[in-house]
Amino acid sequence: MVKLYCLSILYKGPTTATWLKSAVDLQGVSFFQRGSVHEFMQFCCKTVVERTIAASRQSVKQGEYFCHVYVRADNLAGVVISDHEYPQRVSHTLLTKVLDEFSEKIPSSSWPNLQEKDVTFPQLTSYLAKYQNPREADVLTKIQSELDETQIILHSNIQAVLNRGEKLDDLVAKSEELGIQSKAFYTTARKTNSCCNFN
Repeated sequence: MVKLYCLSILYKGPTTATWLKSAVDLQGVSFFQRGSVHEFMQFCCKTVVERTIAASRQSVKQGEYFCHVYVRADNLAGVVISDHEYPQRVSHTLLTKVLDEFSEKIPSSSWPNLQEKDVTFPQLTSYLAKYQNPREADVLTKIQSELDETQIILHSNIQAVLNRGEKLDDLVAKSEELGIQSKAFYTTARKTNSCCNFN
């Protein structure tokens, strides 16, 4: 079944990306794994945004997931995590629409200092629900203007996005954003090559 798991908006600062708003739908994930999967998806979103240059798009295939990223020229960034069946074009059109709407409602001067708890943007949850059916969403996207000319770079896994010499295992181990349980979940998933393998 075609699925969108996560839709996030971040601001890419000079050294790190900060969360502005996020919506998730993990109903298809085991109840006991949801917390770790959610935390690890956030970690991957932040990592990929930090390694995507401004005014570019990337789609990173990782295990059963696709992480679609768009960082605008003004460093406002959007991420969609979906399964492999979800159309890449619809994901990137959704990112463009969400970021445009967010930037209309929340002034760019406030982005660098915002915290997620202070951001009111309920449309994100609505878009995550509305775009679950890509056929219906595709009709909406065809009505809108064509996706901009920015080329989408496709990577086979998150390791390909990291800077030379960086290893995902090391980033996970050093991360202050991932809890002990999520780090253990990552290690176990990596060893068993299960559905959530982000190696």
